[in-house]
Amino acid sequence: MLTLQAIDANPEEVIAKLAKKHFDAEQPIRRVIELDKQRRAAQAERDNQAAQLNKMAAQIGGLMKQGKKDEAEAIKAQVAALKENNKQIDESLKAAEDEIRAILLTVPNMPYDIVPEGRAAEDNLVVKSNLSDEVATVGAWKHDAVNDAAKVPHWELAKKYNLIDFDLGVKITGAGFPVYIGKGARMQRALIQFFLDEANAAGYTEIMPPTVVNEASGYGTGQLPDKEGQMYHCGLDNLYLIPTAEVPVTNIYRDVILDEKQLPIKNCAYTECFRREAGSYGKDVRGLNRLHEFSKIEIVRIDTPEHSDQSHREMLAHVESLLVKLELPYRILRLCGGDMSFTAALCYDFEVYSEAQHRWLEVSSVSNFDTYQANRLKCRYRGEDKKTHLCHTLNGSALALPRILAAILENNQTPEGIRVPKCLQKYTGFDIID
Repeated sequence: MLTLQAIDANPEEVIAKLAKKHFDAEQPIRRVIELDKQRRAAQAERDNQAAQLNKMAAQIGGLMKQGKKDEAEAIKAQVAALKENNKQIDESLKAAEDEIRAILLTVPNMPYDIVPEGRAAEDNLVVKSNLSDEVATVGAWKHDAVNDAAKVPHWELAKKYNLIDFDLGVKITGAGFPVYIGKGARMQRALIQFFLDEANAAGYTEIMPPTVVNEASGYGTGQLPDKEGQMYHCGLDNLYLIPTAEVPVTNIYRDVILDEKQLPIKNCAYTECFRREAGSYGKDVRGLNRLHEFSKIEIVRIDTPEHSDQSHREMLAHVESLLVKLELPYRILRLCGGDMSFTAALCYDFEVYSEAQHRWLEVSSVSNFDTYQANRLKCRYRGEDKKTHLCHTLNGSALALPRILAAILENNQTPEGIRVPKCLQKYTGFDIID
């Protein structure tokens, strides 16, 4: 969440920046400022009375030694009155702090200046592609191997080659829970191992975290209270199935003070991810396009404010290298304010082009959260100045499997079968699906 220091320093700037996310911050920010003034006044009064109590305690001790019991008792009565007043001050302090926190939990992160103006996905800025500018913007890529019009979507290929059984998943669980079979399962495992090996080679330490988290973890990374309707909730134990490994891995550093020399911390994790995706329907959710359970490798960094931009650029380069090695047509977009997540200060999406569906499929989001998550998490580091500072947190998909697999199947179909990218062949043990 936003820091009080940032709000107090320039509330007008905070309100203006949040407007880029189409969030009206005027009322909540003004209320936070008012409550913070009340909190500071109460704290000053509390500190003043604490000093008085210490002074009175010394006076009482001196009077008792002098045998002046009556005078000592009179001061004790004043002490009792001050302590009672302190209880009221403490209640006021807690009420102000609780309301400040409650408000700030509903206020999104401020976007960086380079975030484009805009309301929705069509306003995002294409910053790079391995295709021509026109193709990257319009999305009309043609492949040489097979006439584009003859290509079929991945759900038909999955049925033809017995790779994925969507109906069986419905029988076992419900829609959005596919069953991978034979070479389909081998492709899944190959992608997981490929992504983990690439992350390891890039210096990321692998973590194997739980796939259920408590409420504090959800609040720490910003899934709560913003996205509770999108997460599966285990009501009896008040636990949540994770929507991404970002949640448990980043929460490793909740309530932790790191040494600056430890930064940047680089972690990666493979997990299953669970998303309710309430309200999703239509052609955009068919097949692997949108699932309730899917596999994903996540990369997470904890860094200093001075180095986080460099970390972000390194993470973007890492994700791009994966798409290059997979030989997929891709583009990178800088998200506009209206399409960014609640918690991100800056986000880039990676999309791969689906030849059969004639559309772009998002496969990764790489975000810098500035101090927003760290403030919730109380994730700090001790600098060379011996003071503690809030860290910056960053994360990204590297990569999510469903749409990557969909793009591989659709873009690599040939008359002989589906060609497996060279980088995966040592993991699959086969070079074609036929």
